Amino acid sequence: FSGEYFSETRDGTYHCKVCDATLFSSDFKYHSETPGLRGWPSFDKALPGAVIEKEDTSMGMKRIEIVCANCKSHLGHVFPDSDSKTGEHYCINSVCLNLK
Repeated sequence: FSGEYFSETRDGTYHCKVCDATLFSSDFKYHSETPGLRGWPSFDKALPGAVIEKEDTSMGMKRIEIVCANCKSHLGHVFPDSDSKTGEHYCINSVCLNLK
């Protein structure tokens, strides 16, 4: 429940901190009430073509990793979430983002 953008409410676009590619709109940001998915900046979708999904079996779990489509840097993971408009929950680490 920390990180620069966890409680952020300003309008704008979220960019990859590594390459400055545009990833998410502030219109897609929301706060999930699903246990286990709270505590990071959350989005219900990415901009078209902005991210690549990859299977992640690290740490004894099966998850879907999200990387920047431009530079391939790690951004976070996507999970199913009935609280979101799209049924998806993009859990993104604040240190991977810049808000403009």
